[in-house]
Amino acid sequence: MHPKLFTTLQYLAPQRALSRAAGWLAETRIKAIKDPFTRWFVGKYDVDMTEAEQPDCTAYRSFNEFFTRALKESARPIVEGEGTLACPADGGVSQLGEIHNGRIFQAKGHDFSLLELVGGDTGTAAKFTGGHFATMYLSPKDYHRVHMPIAGTLKSMTYVPGQLFSVNTVTAKNVPRLFSRNERVVCLFDTAVGPMAVILVGAMIVASIETVWAGLVTPHKRQVRTTNYDDNTPVHLEKGEEMGRFKLGSTVILLFGADRVRWLESLQAESSVKMGQHLGDLI
Repeated sequence: MHPKLFTTLQYLAPQRALSRAAGWLAETRIKAIKDPFTRWFVGKYDVDMTEAEQPDCTAYRSFNEFFTRALKESARPIVEGEGTLACPADGGVSQLGEIHNGRIFQAKGHDFSLLELVGGDTGTAAKFTGGHFATMYLSPKDYHRVHMPIAGTLKSMTYVPGQLFSVNTVTAKNVPRLFSRNERVVCLFDTAVGPMAVILVGAMIVASIETVWAGLVTPHKRQVRTTNYDDNTPVHLEKGEEMGRFKLGSTVILLFGADRVRWLESLQAESSVKMGQHLGDLI
């Protein structure tokens, strides 16, 4: 399909109705529906089931259980070293680099506002002004759990309502402010190198976003909602621990403050990555 036509159809499509329908299909336990669809999906997207803890794709109670499947313990080794940054998810690098003048690069001809991305809170945005970002797209065949790049203590979680455009490369090149207009969950952590944000961005057909501390986060009423965490409700996660997951996949954006991290020079747009691999170094 022509990129412009694909993009136009997304503006016209009933995004939430499609996502609700996909959510029903993904959660059904009717084997006559679930099993053929799951087998088709594995073949269509060349999913490597040999990595999975349960390699039989029809053994899962629902498509979503298959989609958020656990992997064998040895499948994703976490890069060692206190000064290293681990990739939070499987997928491909959409973009990575510096945050210039409060703007984050999306694709040629497009960028978006840091302030808008984090839900409009100026204090949160200030923590990352002049800092660094990395955007990673999870494709259908990928492992869809998200893990911690470094150890951190959760300070806040903000649900930001929005639209549900696709987040693939074609859409990123054609929809302005894509990642700051889609529904998302902004998780703010305190780490050894200062604040870190792990942002889980929703997309068309994404049934929900979950975190390990709050469970199902989306969908909610269409208003920004922040939950703060303090010493009375500590949530501390070590490097490599799971922090959330997508039920039908999307995008993860990492944010760090100025002069806190250095991305590997070998990584660039469209680089393929795996959860746990060396993504960068702490400064």
